Amino acid sequence: MPPKARITKEEIIKTTINLVRTSGAASINARAIASSLSCSTQPIFSNFSSMEDLEEATIKTAYKLYLSFIKNEIENGKYPMYKSFGMAYIRFAKEEKELFKLLFMRDRTEEDISISPDFEESVQLIMKANNVTYETAELIHLEMWTCVHGIGTMLATSFMPLDWEVISQITSDVYLGIISKYKKEDLNDSNQN
Repeated sequence: MPPKARITKEEIIKTTINLVRTSGAASINARAIASSLSCSTQPIFSNFSSMEDLEEATIKTAYKLYLSFIKNEIENGKYPMYKSFGMAYIRFAKEEKELFKLLFMRDRTEEDISISPDFEESVQLIMKANNVTYETAELIHLEMWTCVHGIGTMLATSFMPLDWEVISQITSDVYLGIISKYKKEDLNDSNQN
């Protein structure tokens, strides 16, 4: 009798990602994953010390997928780089609804929320393009991200369908409005000196 095939960590993560895609984050449980793998729960707990470890690995894998959306949007070249970040975020929300919810719509109260590389890169792009301080660029990005997250949330929850031209127009209008506000403030500050 041939030995049983060993179920790998990668297979478990891939299966969990696919379960989340079809059934949402609540499907990250040992029984559902074991059922999808046609095995007992033993391989899951042989590869992961806890379900929290598996969830963390799933989140990291989903985040890598999200980063690939950013890379593809930038390589597409349709938008300036900073706008590509936002459009990729929105595209991820529309095309990977449940993974978007897992990454960006979960309670993060107990998590260490460090600045991510894409956040930092966005701030640097704003600084260069608009000749503003780090603090101002960070605030501009936070304001833009709030808009982009709102659009992404509407798409991920099927609250409101929006076509790409409308999304592009909204993000451009908001960005230009925010930049205009800070330029006026800079102009007023320099006139008072």
